[in-house]
Amino acid sequence: MLISELFLAGGIVMFPLLGFSIVAIALIVERLVFWLRINRRQKRVVRNVLGLYPHDFDAALLQLKQNADLPIARIFLEALEVDHFPPQAFRLTLEGATQAELPMLRRFGSVFDMIITASPLLGLLGTVLGLIRSFASLNLGNVGNESALQVTGGISEALVSTAAGLVVAVFTLFFVSLFRGFYRRQIAAIQEYGSQLEVLHLSRHEGFSPVSQVMSQAL
Repeated sequence: MLISELFLAGGIVMFPLLGFSIVAIALIVERLVFWLRINRRQKRVVRNVLGLYPHDFDAALLQLKQNADLPIARIFLEALEVDHFPPQAFRLTLEGATQAELPMLRRFGSVFDMIITASPLLGLLGTVLGLIRSFASLNLGNVGNESALQVTGGISEALVSTAAGLVVAVFTLFFVSLFRGFYRRQIAAIQEYGSQLEVLHLSRHEGFSPVSQVMSQAL
């Protein structure tokens, strides 16, 4: 059976399922590009910024501005705007900037959840409608082989919508689980990098260098 025939056999619910699949693919591509950009560049940018910050504040700020499309760069930029603040205020600013970036990291989560939840239900609705249509066409006065074949054929076609709904939901769920893993790792990385920036800020605020302190302790 051709794809077009399967689509028509699924009934009217195949149209919203098609719309769900198109939206899901578009959002998945956007999220894949987003996470690929972060995973490829973030560690290098953060390492450079943390290395420059204690010695060359302007160079660190420039590095962040050049990579402002990364969430961690925007968080650091907002924090460095109050670099002259005491450590406690600096920490609050850093935490606030982190909270402001969370919606971007979880972007389209509600849309994905709706697609995963609604797709199987739409498929089931299509199957129920198909079964109703099949049994409504059954002629009780003629229960021969031809009538039975029509009913069984109608039932098999009605199940197409359920299969389509499950395919859309499972396909979307796979990538949503992947994105949730990226999100958890990103939160852990932001906390780690933020703690490192806080330590460097504290050393600048207190007027000593962590490197020189470690060397003096070693001596």
